[in-house]
Amino acid sequence: MKYYSLNNPDHQVSFKEAVIAGLAPDKGLYFPCEIPQLERSFFEQIEHLDNKEIAYRVIKSFIGDEIRKDELLAIINETLCFDFPTAKVVDDIYALELYHGPTLAFKDVGARFMSRCLRYFTRDSSEKIKVLVATSGDTGGAVANGFLGVEGVDVIILYPSGKVSSIQEQQLATLGQNIKAIEVNGSFDDCQDMVKQAFLDAGLKDQNLTSANSINVARWLPQMFYYFFMYKALKIEAKPITVSVPSGNFGNICAGLMALKMGLPIAHFVASTNVNDTVPRYLDTLEYKPQQTVETLSNAMDVSNPSNFVRILELFDRSGIKLREMLTAYSFSDLDTLAIIDEVNTLHSYLMDPHGAVGFLGLRKYLSEVSDDEIGVFLETAHPIKFPESIENKLGILIPTPPQVAALSGKDKITSKISTYDELKELLKL
Repeated sequence: MKYYSLNNPDHQVSFKEAVIAGLAPDKGLYFPCEIPQLERSFFEQIEHLDNKEIAYRVIKSFIGDEIRKDELLAIINETLCFDFPTAKVVDDIYALELYHGPTLAFKDVGARFMSRCLRYFTRDSSEKIKVLVATSGDTGGAVANGFLGVEGVDVIILYPSGKVSSIQEQQLATLGQNIKAIEVNGSFDDCQDMVKQAFLDAGLKDQNLTSANSINVARWLPQMFYYFFMYKALKIEAKPITVSVPSGNFGNICAGLMALKMGLPIAHFVASTNVNDTVPRYLDTLEYKPQQTVETLSNAMDVSNPSNFVRILELFDRSGIKLREMLTAYSFSDLDTLAIIDEVNTLHSYLMDPHGAVGFLGLRKYLSEVSDDEIGVFLETAHPIKFPESIENKLGILIPTPPQVAALSGKDKITSKISTYDELKELLKL
């Protein structure tokens, strides 16, 4: 499988080259030259396959022979070391729970898969690779955990100071070893812009930089796995399935749409955002106009210029009109979010995090407007414990502490603080 730059289809690289580079030299995101098609028999027998076999059959064509089968199976085995349950919340609405991994967020899948691919590709190299990543919350902890202790790899995580939850900060800023956390005086978009600038800086060519954001194909593509697991769990219902994805940088929903293009039988997707509503406005007007990022309770979605949206457009021949046929988008306020968390917890004894709550709102709105003969699934992308400031402090709902969080107690934060790209560049040269 070859991958081309979305800025220049003539620039093509291997999977290995795309993973190590992260971003193309012309600033383009890498995209597969072909979208593999899964046989009808795969879906006919999917309920009889275990998750690791499903994942292998989904991802193998994107990698080809660049990773030996036994090694790829081992990578998948280490990646999928936790469950992906679908929980019924109300009639015909299910939560796909993606928070049962080591850092309690869906990004554990992509981060673990990518870290192990990178370990495989660099195992014989004497040069150290630096993984540079921007986070609005959960990416940082997942990447830190996935790469912790990986030989030959240093990880540098940029996050907006004061704009991630206390638990998210503990997960990314207390590990030490080969993990360096950097607080940026700004927004997530500022962090992301710094990362992109670093990749294109000729003065850093000797630093062996790569990205662990969802711009990296090894972070983005394995997120397809759990859409297939969800279909496997709900196939018995024999109804069309609509999936609502809480969306910030749009890598997660882009993976779902890639699964759709491979043949996964999903009737429709809903992109549910907070008030950072660039994509909902685009689908209304077909004009892409990012605005100033607004800080919200669903902080991992505080993104006004989502990197992966260009990949979504590529999946639909760069046509917003075609995209509208399969994707609907809505935005919701913090007041909407808190109200639905309280309502669903009170009436149905199911506690959502702020991101899953936005996903639930988008799903309910779409189903009420379009159809009542479908199954609805929203992605519960992080454990509620990661957002005590909004859930416990604002709603007074006590959240039981899972062991992954208890293990963070008493750990000191180790960070550097910067305000400009030049400060980041100096840190990268150390």
